[in-house]
Parts: sequence; structure tokens; C-alpha cells
Amino acid sequence: MHIVLDRRPDGGVAATELDAAAMPHKAVELEASALIAYVRDREAEHPRWVWSSTAHWYPALLAAGVRVQRCVDLALSHRILRTSLLSAASELAGEAATSWDDIARLAAAPLAEPSAPALFDVVEPATAESLDPVREFQAQQAATPGGPLRLLLAAESAGSLVAEEIRFTGMPWRADVHDRVLTESLGPRAFDGRRPARLEALAAQIRELLGAPGLNPDSQPELLAALRRVGLDVTSTRKWELRELDHPAIAPLLEYKNLYRLFTANGWAWLDTWVRDGRFRPDYVVGGVVTGRWATSGGGALQLPKNIRRAVVADRGWKLVVADAAQLEPRVLTGLASDGAMADAGRGRDLYDSVVAAGVVTSRHEAKVAMLGAMYGATTGDSARLMPGLRRAFPRAIALVDHAAEQGERGEQVVSRLGRTSPRPGASWREVQERASQPGASAADERRARSQARDWGRFTRNFVVQASAAEWALCWMAELRLRLAEVGDGSLDGAPHLVFFLHDEIMVHTPEQFAPQVERLVRGAAAQAGRLLFGTFPVDFPLQIATVDTYADAK
Repeated sequence: MHIVLDRRPDGGVAATELDAAAMPHKAVELEASALIAYVRDREAEHPRWVWSSTAHWYPALLAAGVRVQRCVDLALSHRILRTSLLSAASELAGEAATSWDDIARLAAAPLAEPSAPALFDVVEPATAESLDPVREFQAQQAATPGGPLRLLLAAESAGSLVAEEIRFTGMPWRADVHDRVLTESLGPRAFDGRRPARLEALAAQIRELLGAPGLNPDSQPELLAALRRVGLDVTSTRKWELRELDHPAIAPLLEYKNLYRLFTANGWAWLDTWVRDGRFRPDYVVGGVVTGRWATSGGGALQLPKNIRRAVVADRGWKLVVADAAQLEPRVLTGLASDGAMADAGRGRDLYDSVVAAGVVTSRHEAKVAMLGAMYGATTGDSARLMPGLRRAFPRAIALVDHAAEQGERGEQVVSRLGRTSPRPGASWREVQERASQPGASAADERRARSQARDWGRFTRNFVVQASAAEWALCWMAELRLRLAEVGDGSLDGAPHLVFFLHDEIMVHTPEQFAPQVERLVRGAAAQAGRLLFGTFPVDFPLQIATVDTYADAK
């Protein structure tokens, strides 16, 4: 059963139940104040709620203590269907841009005040025609063939529920521990725009060693000029280039850069902005990367440094269950290619160690370099040297990514396991390719065209793997969310619940007595995600799981 929620011009809500053929029954007209009770009552029937954007309907329900099991996020689904090759023949994919395209772009915009959401804070372009979610849902149903694409839309919508629930509950965060980490690393907090003591001391040391008393080490042009004045041939101030230099100022400069990164990315200003009431609330953007990976619109949840993870501490009587999927992308590639030899190598053991044991390479490091080179298209150095051996050992897997690269070099699109489709190259890319194919094209034109074609081929080579891995992670979270809801009272404040996600890693905050059960559920959900994507093909997705008091102890 589907129930479509639509905001009326008068501020109320129309709730329309659809039958099995997606045909609407008469809408129930609700006052805004009645929506919470209506959703709570109907949720007992386990409907799939259909709304414009989870990010703008669900927060108010969560604030009122109402969780929903399933939904259809029309904005996220619209974005996928408009670009997927699996729905390219549909009317929805072929129609001119509508307000739903605007909603799909704006769905990532964070709410102004996530702790106190408006009841229907749905973003709609001021000049757009009236949105009709019933009609849009019917168009999406017609555009969605059975099988993989339908699973992708369900997983993407489930991901939107996970993202909002994580944002609502937040990750447990000890501000006092965070402050202590900063003080230990940087010195006491300074105000009025001044640097903390450790940074200031390093800045003074750098100025003295470079003979530049007025140098601002935070200014890239000033620092570059100072380095050149002492005879250092540098083109940038990037860390990798600085590490190649021999000068007394380099060591304190590298230390300064590391500490400055901590100060600016996760310092006291970050703590003041993002941590409230003992919780960090990540602002996830579902499908924010073209491959379907999540992004963040603030807070940097996808880049929490290890020392800051000491501040992520379970509540008293609770534990953190942290799990990450070992070598996720190579294992997804195994399933994509149905490569039996690669599946055997990774079954019940470390895939890279197995590659070494098979004599393909001589060390685990080489195995990792070779595998990453295969998926990311590295064509020089160790990756190129090791590729022939990897191709002989796993011909089906390497042939799959090679084919994806060839498609990209021709300007074609590629498709993930469930149907997410890569974008087309831009107009300038096509112009370069066309110019090189014309009579009288110069050697420079041809070199540029080949270079750009190879670059796009590397993108499509990785797209099929990374996008499919993102789909596996979505299915993992969606399945785990449903399983966790059956533990204890299933609430977000007294039972296990997801509080963090990072590509191939999840964190569950759980009452201590449920921790062993949560570990089993995490493993079961991972196995189910593998079955959903690859059926009976025997590819393993082993997990590294740690039940800890603080995130820093998980690895």
C-alpha cells in the first residue's frame, strides 16, 4: 500500500491512498495539526509513504516521536530515473525539465533549523508550476522496469530515512574530550582570531628558519615566495611536494599544516557549531556524489580524523558497534564480473593475502596497489607492472573494468549493478574529440583528444565499481535498519539505532545488553545485501566488527 502526502495551498495536507495499480482513491484532507496522528495511526498498516523529499517531511515526524518503516522519496527517485539507461525509453526520462527536476536539485539543501523542523518544510521553486506527487509517482512507476532499478529506488529511499534518523538522533559526542584533544595538540583555546599557542610557536619557528619575519604561513602565495627565496624549487605548498625538500623549515612546516588542518576542520569553532546536547548530527546528502555515494552539506562527517574520534563516546550503559566491510570494492567487482577465481580467493579470508598466496604478486602491498590500479585505471609505475599478473589470475574481473573504460573513451555511458548511470561527457570533451577526428587535425589535437578520452575512461572504469559498492552499502543499511527496529522497543532513544555511515562503515549505538545481538544483525544484513545484488553467486562480504566504548578504539 502506498499513501501519497501532498501539501495543500492552504497549508494542510492531502493524503491519497493508491491501489495496487497506483490508481488513487479519494484523498483524505488533513489539517496540518492532524498529520502526526494520521501517520502514527496508518503506520501500523506498514504503508510505503510517498512524499516529495524525506529531508523535508520526515524531521517533523521524528520530532513528534513517529518513525516510518518505508517511503518513496520522489526527488531522489526522479533524479535516478531521469538519467538511468534502464529507464531511458520512458516518458519521464524524455520529458522536458519540470519542477521535479528543481526539487531533485534542491533536496540536498539543509533545513535552517534541524532541531526544530517546520511541519511541511518542503522546498519548492517560487516560479514552479504546482507539484502533483500522485502524478509524479505514477510516472515513476511507469518508468521503472522490474528488478534492479526498482531495488535501487527502494534502497535510495531507505537511505533517505537512515540519513534523517542519524541526523535526528546524532552521534554521541563528548565535548569535554574533544576540547582536551584540541588542547593537547594545539595548546589552550585562543580568542580574537589568534592562533593557539602551538600553532603560533611553529609559525614563529618557520618565519625564523625561512628568514621571513612577516610571513603568514596560512597564505599560500606568501609561503611559496618565502620557500623560493631560500632556494627551494617548488611549484606548490602541497604536503607531498614539501616532503621531497631538504631544508630545516620543512619539518615544522609539515607539522604546522597538520595541526592547522585540525584547527580549521575540527577545532573549537567546529565544536561550537556542530555539537549540541552531547550529539554531533551529521548533515548527510543522500546520493550527493555522482556514483551514488553520500556527501555532507556541512560538518565533515565523512572526514573525522582518528584523534578526534576519541570524542565519540557511548552513553553510560551503551556501546558502539562499529563495522566496516573489508575490501568492499574488489569484492563488488568480483560479483559484477561473476569471477569465480576471484570469489575463491576472497572466500573466508583476506583477498589481498590470497592474491599473494597464489603467486600473483609478492606482497600484500603489491596486491592492493594492483587491485586499486585495476579499478582506478592507473597506467604507470607499480600498477602497470603488476597488471598483467592480475589479468591472468582474474580475467573476468579485469575484462569488466577494461570494457567500462573502453565505453568511456568512446563517450558512452556505463551502468551500475542496479541501474545508476554515469553522466555523459561535457560539451567541451565532445568538441575536442570531434576536432581530432576532422581532416587536417593537428598532432596536438589528437594527443589532447586521446588524453581526455583516457581520463573519461578511467572515470567510467571506476564508476561501475564505486556506484555498485554504494548500492551494496545502501542495501546493507536498509536491511540493518529494519532488523534493528525489531530489537527492544524499536525506538530511537531506547533501542539500537544507526548513528554514523562512511561509505563502507557503519556505527550502531546500542544498549550494552543488545550488543552481541547487534553484531549478528550487522553480519546478517551484509550477507543479505550481497544476495540482493548478486543472487546466488558466492561472493563473500566479510566484516570487521568492534564493540567499543569510543570510536577511536574500533581500529
